[in-house]
Amino acid sequence: MTTSAPSSTPPTRRTVLRGLGAGAAAVGGAGLLGACSSRDVRTSAAAASPASAFTLTDQRGKKVSFDGPVERIATAIIPSPSMLAAVDGSYSHIVGINESTLTANREGIFGTVFPESKKTTTIAGADFVPNVETVMGLEPDVVLQWADMGDEIIKPLESAGLKVIGLTYGTQKMMETWVGFFGRLLGKEERASSLLAWMHAEDTAVRKLVEPHLTDGRQKVLYLKASADGFTTATGSDYVTHWTELAGGRNVAAGVSADAPQVSTEQIIAWDPEVVLLSAFDEKAPSDLYADKSLASVRAVRDRRVYKVPLGGYRWDPPCCESPLMWRWAAQILHPEIAGRNGLRQKIKSTFDLLYGYDISAAQTDQVLRLGLNTKSANYAGFHS
Repeated sequence: MTTSAPSSTPPTRRTVLRGLGAGAAAVGGAGLLGACSSRDVRTSAAAASPASAFTLTDQRGKKVSFDGPVERIATAIIPSPSMLAAVDGSYSHIVGINESTLTANREGIFGTVFPESKKTTTIAGADFVPNVETVMGLEPDVVLQWADMGDEIIKPLESAGLKVIGLTYGTQKMMETWVGFFGRLLGKEERASSLLAWMHAEDTAVRKLVEPHLTDGRQKVLYLKASADGFTTATGSDYVTHWTELAGGRNVAAGVSADAPQVSTEQIIAWDPEVVLLSAFDEKAPSDLYADKSLASVRAVRDRRVYKVPLGGYRWDPPCCESPLMWRWAAQILHPEIAGRNGLRQKIKSTFDLLYGYDISAAQTDQVLRLGLNTKSANYAGFHS
């Protein structure tokens, strides 16, 4: 089965980095894998396959060879640890992470699921420049680094004799490539394939859920991320557009050509979105927009349809293994009448078991869904059950 994602131009590095780096500055599908109720049980049961040599061609086109599944991974890339943990069923192979990832681990539920993730050594900050000495001290079998930010962030690692996998990011296809890479690196190819099959099934299910509600057209959606000068937004090349369209909406900024463009109050008023979604990468809340008199005429503000994006094992805005939950959340935001059929809270429970072998509680689910921040927004009571 293939994902019927809307066609779009891959995002530029600047677009992705502004979304990712800002964090540092400031299941039905469960049956596919026969998910266990305990992370410890799953970890011991999903033993690595026998060691055998293999070669990966990374996303910069470079071939990197290994004697067998790796044991120690250091990664400067912010979203990769949660995806590695999902593919592996554990956190035990991650020895180094980005500073922004550490912040997310400490603020979100991932640090509760994997307490060791809150103490992991950091090897890079928001600029992704690695501390080679620190990396060497961790003795990783492989280092994950961005493939398209220039040789200066990869060459020092390779010059030190380290094996580096270069990755690119920003689309569903790229994210699925990561899942395949991680399955190969960790000796979990069958599990990686099962995760991809689950994502494809969820894609089909969400599209089927929203299709009957599109007869009157797609609602206008605006995504906003706080910046020093106000807000930036996501354009047509951003993953935001992928899940907005999948959920039955239309990104009002899709046609903007700039990367992560600054958005003025006048432009927000001109677009007059029906729904505004606030990034999980900053502290802005719906109450901030409701209190802003200059935005009072905007339909989303007037109708109290401003929502903070959830924070699960990772932030749900960009591609990650929890993206199918973002698709369902966005679908219910746009079409609250599907709440009973969507069953998002149960999907969160089964997905956390599927990905992390973790039995998430009702209170933790409230935390993921940002019930406190979104409680005064229209129809959010539908996420209570």
